[in-house]
Amino acid sequence: MLYIKYIQHIYLRGLLNCLLLFVLSICKHMNQGKYIFSQLCQFLPRRVFDCIVNKYDGNKYIKSFSCWNQLLVLIMGQISNRESLRDLVVSLNAHKDKFHHLGFGKSVTRSNLAKANEIREVRIFEEYANRLIMMAKNKRQVNPEFPFENEVFAFDSSTITFCLSLFWWSKQHKGKGGVKLHTLYDIKSEIPLFNIITDHTFSDCNIMPLIPYIPSAFYVFDKAYVNTPELNRINQLNAFFVVRRKQNMQYKVSVDRNYNNAETGIMSDQIIKFTSRVAKRGYPGELRHVLYYSSEHNTTFSFLTNNYEISAETIALLYKYRWKIEIFFKWIKQHLIIKEFYGTSENAIKIQIYSTIITYCLILIVKEELKIDLSAYEMLRILNFSLFEKTPLKTLFKDDPLEENYQNDRQLKLIFF
Repeated sequence: MLYIKYIQHIYLRGLLNCLLLFVLSICKHMNQGKYIFSQLCQFLPRRVFDCIVNKYDGNKYIKSFSCWNQLLVLIMGQISNRESLRDLVVSLNAHKDKFHHLGFGKSVTRSNLAKANEIREVRIFEEYANRLIMMAKNKRQVNPEFPFENEVFAFDSSTITFCLSLFWWSKQHKGKGGVKLHTLYDIKSEIPLFNIITDHTFSDCNIMPLIPYIPSAFYVFDKAYVNTPELNRINQLNAFFVVRRKQNMQYKVSVDRNYNNAETGIMSDQIIKFTSRVAKRGYPGELRHVLYYSSEHNTTFSFLTNNYEISAETIALLYKYRWKIEIFFKWIKQHLIIKEFYGTSENAIKIQIYSTIITYCLILIVKEELKIDLSAYEMLRILNFSLFEKTPLKTLFKDDPLEENYQNDRQLKLIFF
């Protein structure tokens, strides 16, 4: 009798284990979790956004489609690469049953999205972009092989042109309208720290007084930013600059270091002083002048700097790193929606540009939080095809997600048997 009961107990236990495995397998294949887009948006600090919205009364008199709904829809448009307002709304309305879980509100129509982009406060999205920028910078791990201990920044602008017949408010320049995105780019962390949007006729060097300079940091400029009073102010703030000299600038050589290295391309290293009245009044002190020949481009570069300690080769290398900001501008124009617009008003243009920066920072934050060993471009392309899936976000970026599933199944078998 005891033997029969023991056999029944073993049989029932095995049957129960099989049943549990079957139920777990069904639940796993049903993917009863959050959508990829919802998991992605969990990395956005909602309370910070709500505080900024309350600061500017962004949701005042709004019954549905709040500022948060608007932001998520714009981020969805950026990641899914929707090139027009109609394209975005039609694509989203194919998933109306998912709106509540995705955070889009009750409905998304062309009229309410267009109106929101036209009338809502731009500073809400600008300040939120700045908060995400600081989050990304704090989480971003700097390459330990980077050759400079000091902070290194590049400052430049990129023009986004459009048709005057649609964007009538833009000033005409060479028969076209447009806006400029002025960016202070952190070379080490590859993050756009400081962003200002102006009309495309606005002079680049007029933005320099707004840059938040940090002592002992290097600021690298192109020759469009040779503004001697501002360069003098950087010097007085104990920061360093490297800028290309304009060809027509007049100067006299105070000290010639007689340095010429054909291997590195350095042709001369001098201490100079401006002789023209305007330049001398703007920068009355001495400067270092380095002449460098690039065999790669078959071009001679003339640099000005207020740092006398680092080598001439290092100055040329600093300017070479300035190219990273050009890569950043090219990246967001190619892979995010910043050249096609969801509205024609100036307000809508600025909100969309700041949503582009928010999306870029969000991808970097997710990359650092989940320790993903993929480039931002690879992550963006994977997300593009996976926003409505329910796969765990970290599993989505695995090189071999089947291997993880195999390990999970193996652990379950060890537990129950």
